[in-house]
Amino acid sequence: MKPIVGIVAGSDSDLPVMEEAVKILESFGIGYEFTIASAHRSPEKTRGYSRSAEDRGVKVIIAGAGWAAHLAGAIAAETTIPVIGVPIDSSPLLGLDSILSTLQMPSGIPVATMSVGKTGAKNAAILAVQILAVGDKSLQKKLKAYKQKLSDEVEEKDNRIKGEKAKR
Repeated sequence: MKPIVGIVAGSDSDLPVMEEAVKILESFGIGYEFTIASAHRSPEKTRGYSRSAEDRGVKVIIAGAGWAAHLAGAIAAETTIPVIGVPIDSSPLLGLDSILSTLQMPSGIPVATMSVGKTGAKNAAILAVQILAVGDKSLQKKLKAYKQKLSDEVEEKDNRIKGEKAKR
């Protein structure tokens, strides 16, 4: 599969979180590329990745970083491709610094900011799929099935709880 989503992690320590995005993209059959680049430790690599992504066919970028790393914003500043930021809770501030550095972008440099950690990475991938599905009926159908599965799981849990309650 040709990569159409770029996943960028600020460090290898971010891999356990960002792998959640990989799982979602794979479940939808979406090709992705994965790289490690740091807004602060490898700014030239980050800039080069951002500027060349469109030429490689990337349509959405998911960027995850901890501490007060401005990775998603640094990428968004260098491309017109939609960027989805995933704050990672790796600092003593438990992700608050990551949230603020990802969320507080200047006018004209948007970053869609997800929640902290693994749930944020999953949601980033789902948002990427939703963006890609705007012009893809096949992906729209997969998304509808995915959302129905989520709903069905809630009903199953509710029925199980009610069944356990009735036994008491």
